[in-house]
This record gives sequence, C-alpha cells and structure tokens, in this order.
Amino acid sequence: MNRDLRKTIIAGNWKMNMLASEVKAYKDELMPLITEFKAWCDTVVCTPFVLLPEAVCAFKGTGVGVGAQNLSQFESGAYTGEVSAAQLTDIGTQYVIIGHSERRQYYGETDETVNAKTLAALKTPLISIVCVGETLEQREEGITNELVTKQVKVALSNVPGDRELDKVVIAYEPVWAIGTGKTATPEDAQEVCKVIRNVLSSLYCEKAAEAISILYGGSMNDKNAKDLLAQPDIDGGLIGGASLKPDAFAVIVNAANQ
Repeated sequence: MNRDLRKTIIAGNWKMNMLASEVKAYKDELMPLITEFKAWCDTVVCTPFVLLPEAVCAFKGTGVGVGAQNLSQFESGAYTGEVSAAQLTDIGTQYVIIGHSERRQYYGETDETVNAKTLAALKTPLISIVCVGETLEQREEGITNELVTKQVKVALSNVPGDRELDKVVIAYEPVWAIGTGKTATPEDAQEVCKVIRNVLSSLYCEKAAEAISILYGGSMNDKNAKDLLAQPDIDGGLIGGASLKPDAFAVIVNAANQ
C-alpha cells in the first residue's frame, strides 16, 4: 500500500453491545496495549447512538476516533427514532458506517438508501464507511464481482470526485464471513478489493481510486489481521466481535501501525 496516497483505518464496530457505564473501562484497558499511533493509520470505535457522547468523552485526546453505526438520509424533520448527520457531528462523531450488511438484511436498506445516506453524510465533516459485499449464495453463483461493482456504483452515484471523495471509505464485507468465524483467504479478499479499486478508477480516475481506503470487514481478528493487511488493496479493517475485546483489538491496531 502506498501510504503517501491513502490511510490505513482500523474501525471497531461494537454493533448493539456495551453499556455507557462500560466505555471508560474499555478505553482504560485498551490504550496501554496500543504501542504506537502512526500518522497514516486511524483507529476508530463505532458505537451505538446512545454510547456516542460517552465514547467521545472517553477517547478525547487518545488518538482513537469515534464513529456511528448508521445515520438518517434526512437532514431534519418528522422522522421519529432517526439521527441526522448534523446531530452526529455536533457531538464530536467523526466517522459513520453506512449500509452495513445487517442494516441491509434486517432493516431493508438498499443500494439506493445507502447512496442517499452517503450524500447526507457528505454535507458534513463525517467520513463515511460505505459497506458492500455478497452473501454465500451470491458467491456460489459466481456473481460477487458483478454485485459488488453495482453496489459501489450506486452507493457513489452523484458523489463528486473532488474534495468530497476524501471523506469516503469503502468496506468490503462478505456477508457469509460476518459473525460466523469464517473469513475469506487474504487472496480472496484482495481479489474483491482490487475489483472495487478498479470500479473506483472507472468512476473517477486512477489517481482518485488510489487515494481511497478500502477496508476488509469479514471477521478480521487478532489471528488473521497481519496477513489480510499485507494485501496491496486492503487498507484496514471493519472489525466486529474482536473489537469488543480490548486485547484482541489492540493486536489488530498494532499490526496496522507496523
């Protein structure tokens, strides 16, 4: 990876776990385990909405950023239960996950809603982690590349290739490897991440594509992180279960900072 062009990003996704009363203890356990923060590597914890203020406070000044797991495509209005991009940035949130497979599977999110949410986030300083990926059935049908290509193109529809693109990160998450303990081989993951970069190049230009960070989000953990991060088109990870364990998460962060 050319670190002069793009960042490495390790983003922990806590999903619907943890309590506000546990955030500081997590931070206190994690921070002594991280050996170094390099300028080209960002570390982020993405928490449920209710934990964001606590996380922003706990991680202030530590070098660890805070992200949300979702946002509304609407700026404001009568959308009970939703949270806007402006509300997230107002409390100090820096990143937001958009289109996670669990949002698509359980809450009916589509490529089109992912696009709408990405455009909403881009109106603020938020950095969007836009998720794409295939199910096991789709992989076995041999349509992974076609599907991921479509997801990327729709998600980035009307996203200009100038400064706005600096606030977009793509996360490849093979759905069959999330929460199952299964993971794509480093070579398999690299193959799809390379497809994604080629799509970005076709949408914008090669220089722009080379500047966008692509994360792997399929059960990256403390055991496989080093091999996955060694791939030329894998620029970090969207970490699920392992991010809930400070010792395991620190191993991944340290591997990324080598």
